[in-house]
Amino acid sequence: MTARPDSPRSRRERPAKPALTREGIVAAAVAVLRAEGLQKVTMRRLAQELDTGPASLYVYVRNTHELHAAVLDELLGTVGRAPAHGSWRERLAAVLTAYTEMLLGHPTLARSALTTRPSGPHYLNLIETLLALLDEGGVPPAQAAWGVDLLLQHATATAAEHAGQDDSPGAREEWDALDRAVRGASERTHPQLAATAGLLVSGAPEARLAWAFHALLNGIERTAVPD
Repeated sequence: MTARPDSPRSRRERPAKPALTREGIVAAAVAVLRAEGLQKVTMRRLAQELDTGPASLYVYVRNTHELHAAVLDELLGTVGRAPAHGSWRERLAAVLTAYTEMLLGHPTLARSALTTRPSGPHYLNLIETLLALLDEGGVPPAQAAWGVDLLLQHATATAAEHAGQDDSPGAREEWDALDRAVRGASERTHPQLAATAGLLVSGAPEARLAWAFHALLNGIERTAVPD
């Protein structure tokens, strides 16, 4: 006798689900991030995506914070290596710019990255690349070690500040209001501000980012770490 189309299927007739792995969970999380944003990357959402229970995921990932760190580390793998040509400063700035642009492409992740501490292989590769370039430039090890943290902090904060601004309905209005306030500052009450108003809001974002990296490198190169 032929089974009716709506008859429940036996578990034995269903295809076996792929075995859960940490790599598979992170890959699913990255897919959800790209489609729906980091706020949707939760254990419950991933359990639905992977057709399992949330409790099963905790065997591989301790909590949502660790999951977000793993997602960040996975995307760090897209940053790439340092360019083959150019000075060590130019190549280091290029790596940091690529890191910033990766975060800018994922606004919710950029904001989370301010407090997320990845520890996976791609993060270690990024640190190794930055340290190698600083060593090539003759920066003492202690200054290089502290300097890497400073450089990544600036890149992350820049991405978090600007990520998603183009999609925000009020972002343009806020910027225009600030521009008018700065340019309209009185020479009597704010002489320094009035004198540099044009400079304060000048420069393309990429030019200001590159300048900031070079300014930080100058300080890192010349400022010894205290004993």
